[in-house]
Amino acid sequence: MEDKILEGLAYALPAIVTGGVAYFIFSGFLKQGNSEKKLELLAEKKKESLPIKLQAYERMLLFCERINPVKLLLRVKPIGDNKEAYLQLLMGNIDQEFEHNMVQQLYITDECWNVIIASKSAMINTLRLVADTSDSANDFREKVLLEYSKKEPQTNTAVAFLKKEVRRLL
Repeated sequence: MEDKILEGLAYALPAIVTGGVAYFIFSGFLKQGNSEKKLELLAEKKKESLPIKLQAYERMLLFCERINPVKLLLRVKPIGDNKEAYLQLLMGNIDQEFEHNMVQQLYITDECWNVIIASKSAMINTLRLVADTSDSANDFREKVLLEYSKKEPQTNTAVAFLKKEVRRLL
């Protein structure tokens, strides 16, 4: 009887070992296949989201160009001679552009968004400071144009940062 048990174990042991090896090999193949599928899905997701992200960066670049003080003053002319009314018109135009592009923050980095906000705020502060020293809307306009002929607009910093971010994406 013991011989039969030993004989049964002699046949069963190689079958168990072969089954265990087969199990580990197949589980390794399955894990590798799952990993490859996950990588493919991730690559597909990135491929689909890249155009949306690029479009967001394009919109923010356009925002920066539209609120560039020189371009803004050439596009938005004073209605009257009141410098405060002209300042409010310019700030309203900037706020309108900003609100129109606000959703783009979903697709750009937080750091990039903060640079854009800082650029917008710095430009508005500069406009306010120049308005305080101006006598009329036309004087205000001339002083702003003169100010930005001497120095680079704050929006250029944001534009440079946007370009750097896009290069990193590509």
